[in-house]
Amino acid sequence: MTAFPPETTTPSPLAGTSVPDGVHAATGTGATSVPDGPRRAAVPSARPAAVPRSGGPVRSAGPVVTELRLSAFASHRGATFPIGPVTLFAGPGGSGKSSALRAYEALARLGSGDPLDEVFPDPAGCVPEGAAADAQGRRGFRIGCTTDGPSGPVRLDVAVQAEPTLRIVGERLTGGGEILLTTALRDPGRSTVQAAWYTAGAVPVTRAPLPDDRLGTALLPLRVAGRTEGQLRVLAAAEQVVVALRSVFACEPQPSRMRAPVPTGDGRLRRGCDNLAAVLERTYTQCGQRHARLVTAAHAGCAGPVTELGVERLTDGLLRAVVGRGGGRLTPVGRLGDGELRYLALALVLLTGPGVLAVDAAGEVPSAMQTLTVLADGLDRDLDGRQLRELVDLAVSIGAAGHLRLVGTVTESGAVRARETPGVTVVDLES
Repeated sequence: MTAFPPETTTPSPLAGTSVPDGVHAATGTGATSVPDGPRRAAVPSARPAAVPRSGGPVRSAGPVVTELRLSAFASHRGATFPIGPVTLFAGPGGSGKSSALRAYEALARLGSGDPLDEVFPDPAGCVPEGAAADAQGRRGFRIGCTTDGPSGPVRLDVAVQAEPTLRIVGERLTGGGEILLTTALRDPGRSTVQAAWYTAGAVPVTRAPLPDDRLGTALLPLRVAGRTEGQLRVLAAAEQVVVALRSVFACEPQPSRMRAPVPTGDGRLRRGCDNLAAVLERTYTQCGQRHARLVTAAHAGCAGPVTELGVERLTDGLLRAVVGRGGGRLTPVGRLGDGELRYLALALVLLTGPGVLAVDAAGEVPSAMQTLTVLADGLDRDLDGRQLRELVDLAVSIGAAGHLRLVGTVTESGAVRARETPGVTVVDLES
């Protein structure tokens, strides 16, 4: 068994650098003070026009993931999924929708430099069911992706040993028809892998040990000098992958935690959206145009009229989010239903960006050159058909500028509604 499937690219100086057996994995198909009283923003007289969806494919502002590969991960074997500007995984329970997003987020965290044990707290749960251990008791899983950007298509494949010791045992970076980086486990007694990357100088390949608990691709910018043409190619490809993976915000709105008042000053929306009130105060004071559009979205997706969105300071100094109903009548968001709260939080995520969301994006890359990808497992949870259509339509409209992408999961009925919106890729999975 090999850690990776056979290469189909043209030969390179690294082509003879083997990736040894090390993962037993089944294969197959298949983040101003507030005066007393509420902050408000009135609903615009007309809904902002959606960005046209015709005229060809959306051109992303920065590097993006265009393909997710789950060669052997959880319930997936030999699976390859296209990732477009708005991609929704659909299928019955147990079909692997959530595990696909889990693998995407894992790659994102590895690209951010997170250690392996934090990315995979339950590595055994990622091994395909029924995968037997080899003679040394080793089992594992394999995931990968393709990114597109200035360097063209660049592939990243990672083999992870889950048992008996969690470690990366093989990694390969491929671009421009050549293998640019490989890593392999040579000595199981050491916590390193042997890495080899393309140099194309007097020495065609550079070899050095790298830690086996970090993604080698994310470490290359710190290890490669960039003196030769080959090194520059390796750096460009690695940086493209890292930027594409790091620009991810996983969103899981928790209505039960969104109803409580929050302290002021916490202006970056967290994963669970529990600090919604503080972020609404920030969007009102700093992002007037987008806040107004958020009010419009709330009007379209919440029960009853919505003429304002704002916050008010309570006697204890905490902030409470409120919805204006017209005529000066305010409703605390705590009185909204779970579906309305989830809808409001997701609309806020789609209408803001890395400066408002708790995202550790690549700070050395200008925001104009980045594209944020929102991961939303259970996108249609607690939502009715009208709310889902509004969110998907909003995602396509905002995403047309090339700065935002949405990857989520929906139920089978949600997929039927999502297909009604042009520009949405629905990936159907079977149980």
